[in-house]
Amino acid sequence: VQLVESGGGLVQNGGSLRLSCAAAGLTFANYDMSWYRQAPGNERELVATITSTGSSTIYADFVKGRFTISRDNANSAVNLQMNSLKPEDTAVYYCYAHGHFGSGWFAYELKYWGQGTQVTVSS
Repeated sequence: VQLVESGGGLVQNGGSLRLSCAAAGLTFANYDMSWYRQAPGNERELVATITSTGSSTIYADFVKGRFTISRDNANSAVNLQMNSLKPEDTAVYYCYAHGHFGSGWFAYELKYWGQGTQVTVSS
């Protein structure tokens, strides 16, 4: 399984970036997809999640109204549109796939991480 992020970079305060995550080696439509981020000295934190069908999304309070998560199951990709970026958004952003399979005693989960992409917002 591979999750490959792209689209990170350096942007000024108030600018925009679009992150993409290309998935391979898994049945993409069976996985909820998320973006996490980790700034130096901080724990990794959830940014946004989109369910396997794309019917539901969840956002961390600190990105609500600024970031939008979307997915393209036909192309096994998940995106994160980031607008009105702030210096405190500076972090490594990670793509995360989480699948739930089976039921009852036979239920199990599969989880995969990408390698991350750096986002730096200058003040």
